[in-house]
Amino acid sequence: MTETELERKERERREDLAKLRGLRPIDDDFMRCIFRDNIPLAQFVLRIITGMDDLVITGLETQKDMKRLVGARSICLDAYGHDSEGRKYDLEIQRSDYGAGTHRARYHSSAMDIENLDAGQEFDELPDTYTIFITEHDVFGRGAAFYPIERMNLVTNEPFGDGEHILYVNGAYRDESDIGKLMHDFSCCDPDDMNFDVIKDATRYYKENEEGVAFMCRAFEETRKEGIAIGLAQGLEQGLEQGLAQGEEKERIKNIKQLMKTLSLTAKQAMDALMIPPTEQAKYMEKLN
Repeated sequence: MTETELERKERERREDLAKLRGLRPIDDDFMRCIFRDNIPLAQFVLRIITGMDDLVITGLETQKDMKRLVGARSICLDAYGHDSEGRKYDLEIQRSDYGAGTHRARYHSSAMDIENLDAGQEFDELPDTYTIFITEHDVFGRGAAFYPIERMNLVTNEPFGDGEHILYVNGAYRDESDIGKLMHDFSCCDPDDMNFDVIKDATRYYKENEEGVAFMCRAFEETRKEGIAIGLAQGLEQGLEQGLAQGEEKERIKNIKQLMKTLSLTAKQAMDALMIPPTEQAKYMEKLN
């Protein structure tokens, strides 16, 4: 028996709410939501990461698209801000070690340079830029909280001083310092377990406030539609109906894996939380192995 449209919507809502409970600030989609229009949060996080206690953020955009050269690869910055001194900041969440590669950091930094120098300006008018990757794992494996990347003059052994700063933040770092507590908060699902009110309040808004939850559910719906569209495009040769099923199945597998990772659930527990009928769980279990 096929489900009705009303039943489908109710099932998707239950899945969305279960997925929302498992999201953390270090999950990039959720990070972009809690930073959206939230200058106090961005300022708080950047002060800890940069060590500039007097830093004042005066502008912030999430999902900032950058492409000023025809034919060049575009990038979408997770959170792009600037401060009262004109410095620019690109704050990126990278859960995958591959996504935090050195060449990617170089490209992000160069994209900010292109964005911030117009025709007729002198090169020394380029602002200082900070490309910051918060990674879920310790990608350099040295146990440090921060890995600052700076250009050096190898003969004089002095900083090159070109105003470009790249910084990797170890999301796995834990201690009683502000950065250790902040990285703990970035990995929390439950706002009650967080240390800092500014990130706790932002997380609680999108998980518990009616308007915030509605915003997240709309974001999930857009993601679901994109997944279905991809599934349809991939399944045209095999039939539109099969393509639709592929798109929904792909999104559901993603949600199962998310709950398994963030809430330490077994595959069956995650599928039960998503209200996947026992009769359908076997096919997903095969794809998870």
